[in-house]
Amino acid sequence: MAVAAAGAGSGPWATQEKQFPPALLSFFIYNPRFGPREGEEENKILFYHPNEVEKNEKIRNVGLCEAIVQFTRTFSPSKPAKSLHTQKNRQFFNEPEEHFWMVMVVRNPIIEKQSKDGKPVIEYQEEELLDKVYSSVLQQCYSMYKLFNGTFLKAMEDGGIELLKERLEKFFHRYLQTLHLQSCDLLDIFGGISFFPLDKMTYLKIQSFINRVEESLNIVKYTAFLYNDQLIWSGLEQDDMRILYKYLTTSLFPRHMEPELAGRDSPIRAEMPGNLQHYGRFLTGPLNLNDPDAKCRFPKIFVNTDDAYEELHLIVYKAMSAAVCFMIDASIQPTLDFCRRLDSVVGPQLTVLASDICEQFNINKRMSGSEKEPQFKFIYFNHMNLAEKSTVHMRKTPSVSLTSVHPDLMKILGDINSDFTRVDEDEEIIVKAMSDYWVVGKKSDRRELYVILNQKNANLIEVNEEVKKLCATQFNNIFFLD
Repeated sequence: MAVAAAGAGSGPWATQEKQFPPALLSFFIYNPRFGPREGEEENKILFYHPNEVEKNEKIRNVGLCEAIVQFTRTFSPSKPAKSLHTQKNRQFFNEPEEHFWMVMVVRNPIIEKQSKDGKPVIEYQEEELLDKVYSSVLQQCYSMYKLFNGTFLKAMEDGGIELLKERLEKFFHRYLQTLHLQSCDLLDIFGGISFFPLDKMTYLKIQSFINRVEESLNIVKYTAFLYNDQLIWSGLEQDDMRILYKYLTTSLFPRHMEPELAGRDSPIRAEMPGNLQHYGRFLTGPLNLNDPDAKCRFPKIFVNTDDAYEELHLIVYKAMSAAVCFMIDASIQPTLDFCRRLDSVVGPQLTVLASDICEQFNINKRMSGSEKEPQFKFIYFNHMNLAEKSTVHMRKTPSVSLTSVHPDLMKILGDINSDFTRVDEDEEIIVKAMSDYWVVGKKSDRRELYVILNQKNANLIEVNEEVKKLCATQFNNIFFLD
């Protein structure tokens, strides 16, 4: 007997299913203190997307959020609501600074089916979205704003509500277009940093290169060194580096990848003094150093906003796969002369370093041997140094999350993570998925490891043994409690 699958076949019983991913419905920022009296409600709203929404509806939506937050405060004064679930959407709330609230409303994923009379029937997938993932995305929105604009309070001090509104509009108008909610997952919760594995000798070469450059270009305050989009060294505080790393790897570097992929990488320069030729170029700042009118404008970033509140110019310079970020005090305006000096000091050294790292990387690769496709995939995260490693993701950019496993398994990983968050103790969770996969989560000493095993007939003891083996080979110098 033949059975037609959904979406196949023809005739009156054929069903067509269309799936629609989660989508951003609205995003707004308000401060209830700015419009406390009746008739002044509009003053509370500092930013609202989409802007076309009618004024009264904006006021109504903000008022509703305010009421929900106030209502939940009565039960938990220190921790008001983080999210609200409805049939059609989810609302996420975040108070990054006192009295400043950010709200993101996400439409639940939809499945559209054809009913017998041919009319479409819409089903909202109410349980698909993971609160923790989207709450983290909302927090990232604030962190990214703060990296380039400083705090909301700073804007108020600099130029009052109007300046704050102007900065929010300018930043979020562009930033919200880069939010691709369908590709958010566990990695957005961690917001970790992928570190590049290096031998001691090459690491020391990089360390000495950074020391030399900071000495010869004495206005450099902080430096960060990356190779292949992975971090090797950073002088910044962890929380600042984590958001800068996200900006570099998801926004700045991908924008500059295209010319390289098309084989238009910067040509070897004419002979330099000392016969050194190099591949260095600025990713921020002047495009052509030989142009006397070249603009030396660099993006400004704000770090250590809790205490010293430093405003810096971000200079990103790249040679082959190595990139260095130099941060200098914003009160100093870099000149074309400085940029040329940086180019002549850093370019040749960075070109040599990049090929050294590449060589070392290839040697390590050959020594570890090209193993056959393992039977497991894993995601590892360390809360202490923010180190993150994933063999589940083939590629992770804001618009694409290419995972080599089914979305259902990614959701199980998210659920395990939510369970880990509820308790402080170390623990282990093992799940047998419907599709013959085993999913294992281990939390030990502020580290988390998630393993997906494809072993159809394995039992609990065998799965446990496999995970132990994985820990011994991949994480031999990390202590995991058994």
